[in-house]
Amino acid sequence: MSEKTENQSNPLDMLKWVVVFALLAGIVTANSMYGNDVSVLYRAIAAVVTVVVAGFIAATTEKGAAFLSFAKESRIEVRKVIWPTRQEANQTTLIVLAATLVMALILWGLDGIIVRVVGFVMSIGA
Repeated sequence: MSEKTENQSNPLDMLKWVVVFALLAGIVTANSMYGNDVSVLYRAIAAVVTVVVAGFIAATTEKGAAFLSFAKESRIEVRKVIWPTRQEANQTTLIVLAATLVMALILWGLDGIIVRVVGFVMSIGA
């Protein structure tokens, strides 16, 4: 029974999402319709205002509130990360480049050996 209550959404939330998508579709339509008649500055301001209004409306829904909570928690977690110093980053980069060079040389050598072996086998069979 708890699954049914979790999957059911508030009818007001559905209306809010319809309004959000209508606003976004409206700004896209208006931008394409008034592309040559209205200044780019006015169209950009209208687009930014519309997106901000749609964002505020979306934030008032359950999923929007959950997203904002997730974003805040993510920001807190990013602050806990210990980022490497410049020296550590440079050393790690050099290690990766050296390992890549070694693997490239190993694969080049194996390729040369396989080409010679196949060439030798093919010449014997002819």
